[in-house]
Amino acid sequence: MRINAHGHILPEPHQIPDFMRKKKLFWIDKDKRFMRQGNWSRPINFSGGFVNEKVEWMNKYNIDHAVMLCLSQLYCNGWKEQDCKDAITFQNDFNASIQNDYPDRFTCGFVVQPLYMNHALNEIDRCVNELGLKVLCLPTHFLNNKNEWLSTAEPDVDPIYELADKHKLAVQIHPYDGEKMVALKNQYWRFHLVWMMAQCADTLHLFTLRDLPNKYSNMRTNFAHGGMLGIANYGRRIQGFDGRPDIFEELENPRKTLGHKNLYFDTLVHDSHTLDLLKKRVGLSQIVMGLDDPFPLGEIDGVGTSYPGRALDYAIETGMITQAEGKKIWHKNVLNWLGMKSLTLSNLKH
Repeated sequence: MRINAHGHILPEPHQIPDFMRKKKLFWIDKDKRFMRQGNWSRPINFSGGFVNEKVEWMNKYNIDHAVMLCLSQLYCNGWKEQDCKDAITFQNDFNASIQNDYPDRFTCGFVVQPLYMNHALNEIDRCVNELGLKVLCLPTHFLNNKNEWLSTAEPDVDPIYELADKHKLAVQIHPYDGEKMVALKNQYWRFHLVWMMAQCADTLHLFTLRDLPNKYSNMRTNFAHGGMLGIANYGRRIQGFDGRPDIFEELENPRKTLGHKNLYFDTLVHDSHTLDLLKKRVGLSQIVMGLDDPFPLGEIDGVGTSYPGRALDYAIETGMITQAEGKKIWHKNVLNWLGMKSLTLSNLKH
């Protein structure tokens, strides 16, 4: 069985509430050629964006099941409270409908915004108890009420982790909004190609310093994009911890959580050598397949030589990873992150 642990699905234009278009919060053109937010837009010229296309795309590439996360555009950083609540309710209800309509094909995630903590906690309970969702999606960073950007590994977010731990949730942490955090000219796609990877590293850094995998031992956290720079700069983080103990008083040594059984990373690192480094750093058992479909930086068809599972296939071809290990990345490891022993799929090919 092949399970993709990192995908996204777009709502049909008519499913998006009118207020989101009117306020330019998020919408999709009626002809489905562009997705939009404020002055930002992205062409929808990729495979598997909407649910029927997604199922066809999965069938084409023998992907049996997929975890559909929230849309990054709906992390709602900096939004007014009511707009945030309404948009998050829409996103989570939409994902729940996908999971309910296609239980054999999709396990879906839900999102909350840490700025509005009371709503976030109530929404977690609603999504788990009423909607049957078990994957909590969080951004790497959020904007607090002082207009400061904070990592979601900060103590401010602990009430969310406490509830996630109580519900034994799978958690996925994903970067976004980097261009709003760093005063650099937004060109060369630098925030997607470079700064998103730094965002992953920043939150992984604090996540391990605060020993959150042990503090909240019932939840299992997956960092998108392989944790990227957080893996590559591990040695620098260790030397910094050893060299400046005055800065890290009352914080844990990052060595303590390296390869932790509740800390996962997906394969979306784009080349086999980086995937090999990830394996050497955290261990094969902590790596799950992540395609980030249907976006152009995902492992999708139609972008250069890319196709679903390319980096893993190259790693297997060159002997960095064995066939048996590859099967675990596609299947067993994903189930372990989700907290499932198995998936009983009655009708895979809808």
